[in-house]
Amino acid sequence: MQIILFQPEIPQNTGNIVRTCAATGASLILVRPLGFSLSNRYLKRAGLDYWDDVSISEIDDLAQFLDQTNDPFFFFSSKATKSYTDAPFSSNSLLIFGSETQGLPPHFHEKWPHLFYTIPMKPSARCLNLANSAAIVLYEALRKSDSMPTLDF
Repeated sequence: MQIILFQPEIPQNTGNIVRTCAATGASLILVRPLGFSLSNRYLKRAGLDYWDDVSISEIDDLAQFLDQTNDPFFFFSSKATKSYTDAPFSSNSLLIFGSETQGLPPHFHEKWPHLFYTIPMKPSARCLNLANSAAIVLYEALRKSDSMPTLDF
């Protein structure tokens, strides 16, 4: 399972997502340009000592990356109409989230409208926090694909 963040802007969100990836075994792909430096102290603080436990890569062109992958991928947006619980996740799914202020560019909606899902919210809510959204979707994807980490006591 991989989380893809399209041009993330807030280092604390990315750091929290690193922690979620470490806890679940997911990897993280960051699409440049980033709104912060990967050496940013807030980013490091939010991810604590989990950085070495997560495979993190950076790419420049998400559309090209998606055109070349054989893995199933899904976009998540507050503007979508299908619930994330309806997505047909598998263990190699790519879970794609837009930036905190801009979301995903329209050309992704135009090219892949059938792959957009949302997390249901009250009509008056604008959107959820990026790190919270990624955690909600990732755990559902792991549950549905029978890839949930086992408890180790």
